[in-house]
Amino acid sequence: MKATVIAHSKFTISEIDPRLYGSFIEHLGRAVYTGIYEPDHPTADCDGMRQDVIDLVKELQVPIVRYPGGNFVSAYNWEDGIGPREERPVRLDLAWHTSESNQVGIHEFADWCETVGTEMMLAVNLGSRGLDEARNFLEYVNHEGGSTWSDKRRANGREAPFDVRLWCLGNEMDGPWQIGHKTADEYGRLAHETAKAMRAFDSRLELVVCGSSNAHMPTYPQWEATVLEHTYNEVDHISLHMYFENRAKDTASYLARSLELDTYIGTVAGVIAYVKSKKRSKKDVYISFDEWNVWYHSKERDKAILEGHNGWPEAPPLLEDDYNFEDVLQVGCILNTFINRADVVKIACLAQLVNVIAPIMTVPGGPAWRQTIFYPYYYASVYGRGTALKLMVDSPSYTVEDIGTVPYLDVSAVHDATSGHVTFFLVNRHLSEALDLDVGLLEFGALSIVEDQVIAHSDLGITNTAETPDNVVPVKGEGALFADGRLTAPIAPLSYRMIRLKA
Repeated sequence: MKATVIAHSKFTISEIDPRLYGSFIEHLGRAVYTGIYEPDHPTADCDGMRQDVIDLVKELQVPIVRYPGGNFVSAYNWEDGIGPREERPVRLDLAWHTSESNQVGIHEFADWCETVGTEMMLAVNLGSRGLDEARNFLEYVNHEGGSTWSDKRRANGREAPFDVRLWCLGNEMDGPWQIGHKTADEYGRLAHETAKAMRAFDSRLELVVCGSSNAHMPTYPQWEATVLEHTYNEVDHISLHMYFENRAKDTASYLARSLELDTYIGTVAGVIAYVKSKKRSKKDVYISFDEWNVWYHSKERDKAILEGHNGWPEAPPLLEDDYNFEDVLQVGCILNTFINRADVVKIACLAQLVNVIAPIMTVPGGPAWRQTIFYPYYYASVYGRGTALKLMVDSPSYTVEDIGTVPYLDVSAVHDATSGHVTFFLVNRHLSEALDLDVGLLEFGALSIVEDQVIAHSDLGITNTAETPDNVVPVKGEGALFADGRLTAPIAPLSYRMIRLKA
């Protein structure tokens, strides 16, 4: 089978916002405790943060990390996480039925972000709380001094403001499971007034309003329309969330779900355009896809954990999906979708970063390792910076019920004009046949292949573990050639491949 692609340096989608490769840490399971923070660990630094995890996060070059939730934020009192640790209260987290010690709060998390070289994307509680707490939190985090909350920050050891620019106005407020769930009108009014108050403090802030928790919510997409009619001129982004699963063990259908993601993005982009026109607005609102990942492997185990314990455990092992090779292909397709929608999706957050549905796993007191999905996320984050190219693609396809025609080749490409690199991210969805890839590259100058990495395995279900962390790793690709302006390569069935060229 042959797949043909045409790429032209002048045919582009958009500059890619680096925050497209963000991630997420919530006070859930072991994401924080024995994830990023474990003061008794052999590698722990002076702040109690695991150095082995820090090194892996640095490797991913994560530009932003959303914090502290997630469902957790909708009943969170941010004040519990400041001041002397020994004086911080233990709270019951209603979202995940666990105990929160508050040993990590805004100061500790901010210091960790500085260590790993990432920015904070903070969420305010618009579930059990509201506007006043949001403005106080903002004052504590961003004001220089001379006010009640900024002076408390300084008294707690941080003289300079944290200067957080990106703020989420709550989390999944369309979801009945959310503490403080609201209707679209209720939430829209609250989000509008909260945004106004936050902008009164600093008009340069970037604000994210809650869109639908998923495309199957009964209120979707009317939720987006209603909320944006309340908030359009006060916010910069609307959030979307989507998780992927293969409970039916149908690989072909599973790998087609990125087309549902593309439709979801396109629909909400249409709603944004509708509200912009209705309001006669000149400003643009973009999508923040701030929760996405594969999530289904751990759900039965989580149910047993939550039903089997008495009381409110601290940092139980929840949502610890063991990712397999098949999930590499899914994550590759998802990232390709975001790159190909970089004109409307400016922020995206892989949920989450450590232990909880995460590319990085840890053993308490033991090692940290890369899950299988670490690698496509790594390649996109490190090499997917620049301009997304608008490709012409001709690929053989198959049909999936409720989705339609699905091309076997899933592809995106990024041009970094400064460095001269052109990078292709490729997934072959075919279960048994290779694709003969033929790419015409126009107006890029003389190119040569500088890197070719393949992730493939004969066992779709194989995972990386603490004992065998290298079951699924990238290997050097073979058979790729560039000559006379054309890149050719065999793309193996059910494989992920990254090919980089340079002028």
